[in-house]
Amino acid sequence: MILLSARAGEESAIEGLEAGADDYLVKPFSARELLARVRTHLEMAKARRAWAIELEAANKDLEAFSSSVSHDLRGPLRAIDGFSHIVMEDYSAELPEEAKQLLTMVSGSARQMNQLIDDLLRLSRLGRQRLSRKQISLSRLVHTVLQELQRQQSERQLTIQVTDLPDCMGDESLLKQVFVNLLSNAFKYTRRKENASVEVGCRQEDGEMLYFVRDNGAGFDMQQAQKLFGVFQRLHRSDEFEGTGVGLSIAHRIIQRHGGRIWAEAEVDKGAIFYFTLG
Repeated sequence: MILLSARAGEESAIEGLEAGADDYLVKPFSARELLARVRTHLEMAKARRAWAIELEAANKDLEAFSSSVSHDLRGPLRAIDGFSHIVMEDYSAELPEEAKQLLTMVSGSARQMNQLIDDLLRLSRLGRQRLSRKQISLSRLVHTVLQELQRQQSERQLTIQVTDLPDCMGDESLLKQVFVNLLSNAFKYTRRKENASVEVGCRQEDGEMLYFVRDNGAGFDMQQAQKLFGVFQRLHRSDEFEGTGVGLSIAHRIIQRHGGRIWAEAEVDKGAIFYFTLG
């Protein structure tokens, strides 16, 4: 739709475009200019349709690939993990200690690979998953995540503080994944602290709500901060802290899809704080 109007000026043009027009022409106009603009927009529309068809085909291929990867890789990993446990249970008395340790490492590596597959599939699906926005009680959501994490690590002595969080509009399952990833990191990187603490809160700043997850754990060097949200980027050795290097990438994609930003501040051995906003 091309809007033809006697109303000149930038504000009128902006008003017309915001009303849904594809272009805006001010009277008097020449038929030649109008036809040129029509041809341009028709070509753009054709290009968009072709791109949409290609994108749909690419998404179908990616979905098929993801399903294949999930099925073809999980089966062997389950077998490796399962047979390792069978050997440990049925032949434990006959195995030397070193063999038991090696089998434990094999089983652990299989589980880590399975987690990596889960994370990569979750990451690949984020771009295609539609947002289901609704009003969310973030306080309830965070307490649910904390209860699940504490059940998994019931032996931990950890001080947890949660400020009342205002409700927000967003996709509940995706935002839950953000808090799962950020809080799992906080739990993990405070593991070696005697007086470990984690805090979840928010504050108003420059007209927008800033949410944060703070811990007093291992922290990191801020010179490496640009690597944080890249896939497979890790700032600690795997023998120090386990992980796949995908969790923060997933959190980053989710926050971006909500129109927000995510960043971090930290100091080595003094903890880290992750901030994010929601659009």
